[in-house]
Amino acid sequence: MKLQIFDSTLRDGAQGANISFSVDDKIKVIETLDKLGVDFIEAGNPFSNPAEMQFFQRIAGMKLEHAKIVAFGSTRRKGIRPEEDSNLKSLIAAGTEYVAIFGKSHIMHVTDVIKATPEENLAMIGESVKFLADNGKKVVFDAEHFFDGYKTDPAYAMKALDSAKNAGAQVLCLCDTNGGIFPDEAYEITKKVTERFPDTVVAIHCHNDGGLAVADSMEAVKAGARQVQGTFLGFGERCGNANLSAIICNLQLKRGYECIPAENLKNIYESAMTIADTANVAVPANQPYIGMNAFAHKAGMHADGVLKYSSSFEHVDPESIGNKRKFLLSEISGKSAIYDKLKNYFPTLDKNGKEMGEIVSALKERALAGYQYEAAEASFVLLVEKILGKYKSSFDLINYKIINEQPAIEGKVASAIVKIRVNGVTKISASDGEGPVHAMDLALRSALSEFYPEIAHVSLIDYKVRVLDSDKATAAKVRVLITSANSADNWTTVGVSEDIIEASWIALTDSIDYALMKQ
Repeated sequence: MKLQIFDSTLRDGAQGANISFSVDDKIKVIETLDKLGVDFIEAGNPFSNPAEMQFFQRIAGMKLEHAKIVAFGSTRRKGIRPEEDSNLKSLIAAGTEYVAIFGKSHIMHVTDVIKATPEENLAMIGESVKFLADNGKKVVFDAEHFFDGYKTDPAYAMKALDSAKNAGAQVLCLCDTNGGIFPDEAYEITKKVTERFPDTVVAIHCHNDGGLAVADSMEAVKAGARQVQGTFLGFGERCGNANLSAIICNLQLKRGYECIPAENLKNIYESAMTIADTANVAVPANQPYIGMNAFAHKAGMHADGVLKYSSSFEHVDPESIGNKRKFLLSEISGKSAIYDKLKNYFPTLDKNGKEMGEIVSALKERALAGYQYEAAEASFVLLVEKILGKYKSSFDLINYKIINEQPAIEGKVASAIVKIRVNGVTKISASDGEGPVHAMDLALRSALSEFYPEIAHVSLIDYKVRVLDSDKATAAKVRVLITSANSADNWTTVGVSEDIIEASWIALTDSIDYALMKQ
């Protein structure tokens, strides 16, 4: 059965904290969702500000393969006619085939929030829908607070839907605006609506304040809803909206619904990463289906099991939605997982050989010292190179010295002097920096550049410090993670020490060593 997917990332999602889209961002999101095969894209409220109206005018000629753009607004204001309402007129001017308007379906919101009579609110809904329909628009009516309204006064909540339907609404959307209903309520109430309006598309729009938006949406579909609204990554106001990436995967892979074209399922992961990058947010690592850890295995038993029989610890094939299986390197990793991680780097490595046992032992010993390689695969590869006797150092450190300056001189608070040896040639270099690690990084690069000009294309893009034994206060051991990148790749290395400078130096030199080894 075909379901309609209605994405509100650019409207409801944009109301989330720290989310802001430029015009170019919005166009990129639209292109991504259209390519994926989403049916409707709610692009914003043209009445909210002039920039939004300009955006709708800009995309008016945009050619989409699949999706319909939807403009969002509200019913007319109390006490005026639809043709006088600026909000409704802006929906006409937006030029979209579809519009979505919200109206009150909770009697208490009618009487206590907008201070209208029950009859007047029903007229506001009906007259607004009719005005838009008469002007050639296909109308989605969002029944705001519908579920809470139904539980308070079911007859009035249904009358709100009647008013919209009788006036020409094509879709009746049931909104869990507060995000607090349970799945059984979503099913039971949606069932009442679908039975009352058998020939009308009923939609579900859930917020995630109770952590149940995906489950509520799926139960509504089970009850007969034929359109699911949400945001692709689940972000939105307060706790966010129903996560469409999870809903699409659940319903299409496991329940047999067609949410997007079957051939596009493999693009779910890539689409999620594109939208996340455009919104400047990180996809939570544990996000179902699309998180980087959604198919990550750490425990030795799990890793061994999934290699022998994938469904033992994977509920779907990660490749089916474009994600990948991942084995995490840690002290509890089994030999099978470690070997699977290393076989691409060391094709001749014998899984059952002596060297493999040494690698497993070294990993466990390093874990006791505070090293963690789950996010620092590059450092682990270098460690294995040393165990296998394949490691050749790019340079040898003779010594380094850090000088901190307080107060800062010309904005530089630290200086570093580095003395290294490359192929028997000694080089000394010094540099000022914004801090000791920055100064050390610049000095090391300066010293190496004479021997390895390609080092100029490697940059440090992230730096993290974690205290490992906080009970020791300033004497605590710290773990430093450094992520570096060049034009083709990025990698992370780790260093551990009671001295944060030494831990940083270990991670930094590993990073450069790894880059030069790859060259």
